[in-house]
Amino acid sequence: MEEAIDGLIEEIRKPVDQELTGSARKAELSAIKQSVIDARELIQERQKLEELIRSLSEDEEQLEQRDFRGGFAEKMAK
Repeated sequence: MEEAIDGLIEEIRKPVDQELTGSARKAELSAIKQSVIDARELIQERQKLEELIRSLSEDEEQLEQRDFRGGFAEKMAK
């Protein structure tokens, strides 16, 4: 995903050919605009995934810290 984002950013940074006019220039600008939109979406998805991973690791730490020795089943078994 990181490589895709970097590739899109490189495409965005390329200058628009000044010799292009009319529909060719419009097509080039539309392609750049679409690249910006795609890059933004990928960055947002990456941030969501990073947050999900962070949340899952925090949940895992909390589960490891819980003590289940005094649970309902353990009390009823005595």
